[in-house]
Amino acid sequence: QVQLVESGGGLVQAGGSLRLSCAATGRTFSKYAMGWFRQAPGKEREFVAAIYWKSGVPFYADSVKGRFTINRDNAKDGVSLQMNNLKPEDTAVYYCAAETSQSVILTYAGAYEKWGQGTQVTVSA
Repeated sequence: QVQLVESGGGLVQAGGSLRLSCAATGRTFSKYAMGWFRQAPGKEREFVAAIYWKSGVPFYADSVKGRFTINRDNAKDGVSLQMNNLKPEDTAVYYCAAETSQSVILTYAGAYEKWGQGTQVTVSA
């Protein structure tokens, strides 16, 4: 059985950086894309970034463009998310997700079949 395991969350001051990592454990599975979503208290889960697995082409939510970078991590069969110039509004639980059915709407959480348990990111002012 495949599991996605996130790590790297924590507490950081505004303007600081964190790097999240997502590892796929268990059997190898075919991925069309992997992404990161986040959910703040009282809010819906929102798209952060995703990357097409074969091409490595990334895309981002406007709110993080220029600050966050998603990359494939072949050693972990997963992805990383480098977050720079963090803002208090980035505070949320961050989830890694994998999409296997070639959905055309990768900014939609419902397109992803596999999810990690989440890692907390807290940015203080």
